[in-house]
Amino acid sequence: MELRQLEILIAISDHGSFSGAARALSTVQSNVSAHISRLEKELTTSLVDRSSGRLTEDGELVVERARRVLNQVQDIAADVNSKDADVEGETVLGCIGTTARWLMPKLLPELTSKFPKIRVTIVEGSTLNLIPRLTSGSLSAGIVHLPIEDDNLQATPLFAEDLVLLVHAKHEWSKLEKITIQELASRPLLLPPKNNSLRKILDRAAGTQRLVLTPQAEIDGVRLLTSLAFEGFGAAVVPATAAPGWIKGEFKRIEIPELPRRVVGLVQRGRPLPNKSTSAVAAMIREVIERTGDRQPGVHIGKGAFPLKRPS
Repeated sequence: MELRQLEILIAISDHGSFSGAARALSTVQSNVSAHISRLEKELTTSLVDRSSGRLTEDGELVVERARRVLNQVQDIAADVNSKDADVEGETVLGCIGTTARWLMPKLLPELTSKFPKIRVTIVEGSTLNLIPRLTSGSLSAGIVHLPIEDDNLQATPLFAEDLVLLVHAKHEWSKLEKITIQELASRPLLLPPKNNSLRKILDRAAGTQRLVLTPQAEIDGVRLLTSLAFEGFGAAVVPATAAPGWIKGEFKRIEIPELPRRVVGLVQRGRPLPNKSTSAVAAMIREVIERTGDRQPGVHIGKGAFPLKRPS
């Protein structure tokens, strides 16, 4: 199997035909066809449907892996040719939305200043959506809610944040400064779906007191959950960074002392090792959070942030 064969298969996938791949690679169609035929013979399977020019199911599988292989080859070249002070290359960083909201405006300018040759792509998503992409290799690293249950991924805690109740100023709970889980269980709430990591924290905390939280509605997305609470559609438990201090409006943040803090961490695959660009971005993330994280309301960094359970 040759890298050129993989490049050609990717080109067919991207351009939809043998002729399109040939034009993109500045070669002739017969050359493209010969390379694919040799690759199919070696793998003993059909990779391209000759009648439509589309990849077969096996072809799609090979292309997915081929992209990762070629990215690794490019990383090798970039790493070898880069000095520590002049890192060059690409990295794709996944990040949960609540963290991205306050971290990226601080991180990206510093990256541009210190590592101008690093090309970073930010992908926003939930922990549930980002973890499979980390495992598959389409993300270089991710900032997600911990813990994670995948032996192939390595996690480093970055910070912990309080979970707070958000209610509209006209809600019956709006005069409270603190609220108990028992009180939360007495009214329907806007809750994440059951497979969501935040929902698991809430259900576990209620379960220890033999209580059950009742959903008014199940909302998949912290931002939407927060917006609905802001607008008065119901009460919602959200991470503190979902309602940062600079947001003003007719709503109230209420402490829930019985809940543990949510822990957010940096996650990467154990193998292959990250390229220099990803390592540089990861180090910058840790540096920025250590320097500015505790300026965010409800965010805790350093030894005092852990363990997960906070004192009541």
